Amino acid sequence: MRKKAIVMVIAAGWVVGGLAIAGPAQADTIGGTPITIQVTGGPLNISVPAGPVSLGSVGASLNAQTVTADLGIVGVTDVRAGTAGWVVTASAVDFTGPQNISVSEPGLSSYTPSSASVIGVATVTGTNLDALYPGGVVETATAVTGVNSATWHPSISVTIPADALAGTYSSVLTHSVS
Repeated sequence: MRKKAIVMVIAAGWVVGGLAIAGPAQADTIGGTPITIQVTGGPLNISVPAGPVSLGSVGASLNAQTVTADLGIVGVTDVRAGTAGWVVTASAVDFTGPQNISVSEPGLSSYTPSSASVIGVATVTGTNLDALYPGGVVETATAVTGVNSATWHPSISVTIPADALAGTYSSVLTHSVS
């Protein structure tokens, strides 16, 4: 009987000990932790030729004459990384010199953009201006997705009146993007 009692005490110890030193509770075998990434957009910028850009020269004449020249590369870089399009406007003030040469009447000046070269996803459409003042929209980007850029070479024309005095004339052509 003594053997039986010892075995029962040992067995009871295992049961009690087993309860006392039981392993860790069972945890879920799957757990999810949300994680995120932030992509930060950048600016919308325009670049224009530094200048001065010469549109050419003409000799004095009894007739009006037109000068036309390539302005150089104009470009937009859109790092906003979104879907909003953009619009570029251009305008100039009258040429000043020995006398003023107007750019505000239709047909006396013009802005003709070349087809835009586009990188990224955007549909860029050019619009001709038939007067540099007050100016207007010259490029429009639609169907934009993410980072994109576009460049073009506008041609600028100015009509020199027949009564223009000899000398150098200057103006400023302003581009803006929004």
